[in-house]
Amino acid sequence: MIPLILFILLIILIIVLTEIRERKKANGEATTQHNQPEDGCCGQHLVCERETLLQTNAKIEYYDDEELDALADTDPSQYTVQQHDAILHVFNTLLEKDVPGWCRSLQLRHIQLPNDIREEALMIVRERRHM
Repeated sequence: MIPLILFILLIILIIVLTEIRERKKANGEATTQHNQPEDGCCGQHLVCERETLLQTNAKIEYYDDEELDALADTDPSQYTVQQHDAILHVFNTLLEKDVPGWCRSLQLRHIQLPNDIREEALMIVRERRHM
């Protein structure tokens, strides 16, 4: 009888240890996947500057779009067709992974996106966050 009880306890112990190891492994994989995705996001979305599209440093990165600086502090509703098309051209030539950085760059340069481009850019940023 004692060997049977010991055998059952051993089976239960193996099951519990296996479950604990699987949970740790699953948590470790999730942490690894979210810590450093391809675009370098830290995964701490409550404080991550990539999440908010704001950077703590003031370094402006250009995306071959220096001509857009002329639009600084201009209301998007006041853009001419040519100005709108210039923004759209830059947006359409960006890689998806560059859209969040471009949006940060525009914010730092006080350039507002027209609503149609803004909505599409934000959609790309949201999708990249969930990758």
